[in-house]
Amino acid sequence: MTKEIYTKKIFAPFLLMAAISFQLRAQDADTAKPVFKPHGNIWGLTFGDYVFKGNADTVGSGQGRGSNQYSKVPVDSRYFQFRRVYLGYNYDMSPKFSVEILLAAENDLAPGSIGNQNTNGDVLTDGKFAPFLKLADLRWKNIFKGTDLVMGQMTTPSFPLLSENIWGYRSVERTIADMLGTPSYDEGIALQGHFDPKANFGYNVMVGTGNSAKPATNNFQMFYGDIWAKFFDQKLVIDLYQDYEKLNWTAIDTSNANGYHHDRNTTKLLIAWTVPKFTVGIEALQTTLLGDVAANTLSNRTFYYTTFATDVSLYVRGRLYKDKLGFFARYDNYDPGHKISEITDNPRVVSYTPLTSAYDPTTKQQFLTFGLDYTPFENVHLMPNFYMNTYACTLPSADYNLNPKGSGVLGTDAVYRLTIYYIFGKKDPVRY
Repeated sequence: MTKEIYTKKIFAPFLLMAAISFQLRAQDADTAKPVFKPHGNIWGLTFGDYVFKGNADTVGSGQGRGSNQYSKVPVDSRYFQFRRVYLGYNYDMSPKFSVEILLAAENDLAPGSIGNQNTNGDVLTDGKFAPFLKLADLRWKNIFKGTDLVMGQMTTPSFPLLSENIWGYRSVERTIADMLGTPSYDEGIALQGHFDPKANFGYNVMVGTGNSAKPATNNFQMFYGDIWAKFFDQKLVIDLYQDYEKLNWTAIDTSNANGYHHDRNTTKLLIAWTVPKFTVGIEALQTTLLGDVAANTLSNRTFYYTTFATDVSLYVRGRLYKDKLGFFARYDNYDPGHKISEITDNPRVVSYTPLTSAYDPTTKQQFLTFGLDYTPFENVHLMPNFYMNTYACTLPSADYNLNPKGSGVLGTDAVYRLTIYYIFGKKDPVRY
């Protein structure tokens, strides 16, 4: 036996073992889970308009629902306006934890500006546009199967997960609950989850301050609850929302003769059929306000009346030509005057004051908007649109104390706009 053959026989088993070991390690590398690396992304959006005021309600009726930004703006006004600028950052720290930060500037209305006939926007003392902290939350993913725990300042169950995204055109107008002042973001704690692996059935519950981005001013919390279901391959969406908030809650006793119970709760139902190129939806809302109208009597006493308001929104949106040209239309009917006759028909009442301005029971509103959506580049939208609010009085008489505005139609705000909207670093709800 030669030395060469002998050497091969001695080392052959070791070479075979090395080859097998290398192959097993290669298989392990192929099947091993990828190593998680913390990562994040910056995102943002902006929308604003060129505005022409074609008709003006001189009474200022639009200062109720939603504090209509065009209320009392003079007819023939022309101006450019930012209505929203966002800059956000999302960061995944681990497979289980992520954080979200959002700076927002909304409505550049400043003292002396044409658009500042009703309210101030997010501006500094020198009138310059400035952001505030809108979101700052920590998400603990799958704290139990199918459910995330969210803590901090976050979006509330009433808007973005379904309602606002299905409407898709927040750049044109808010959803009905948002217009009535229900917080779209709040500080608190929430559970968000689904009941099935395909996420056809889910829920979102939250406890918050009820004060949006501002610090808590009392010991009352606001409770939010939302459940939703999707059918027919997630084309049919049904969403039911409920909230409750104490506003004032003082006992009537010898030391506090003016104490009273004052709270608000809202029920909202959304039904929509949505596919990539077409969406039609209806959203109906009812808000009950306990003790929300302070009525003064002939004997100089004050009584608090309960009222309720309803709001119904019908909308449709779709694509006319591929992803380049779309359309949208929406009609809202808002009536806060239910049970107002209990006040106006009472001969002892000489005057009254609604405590929540967005729910002033004397003024109904009908809102209409429609327009085209031209998308020259993905996530960039140019939208000529028409925006109109018509106001009518809910009171039957023209008594000066109870109804100084008079009865019937009070006026109309009509606005022609070119809206410019773009988003980056995040999905565009108009396209998804």
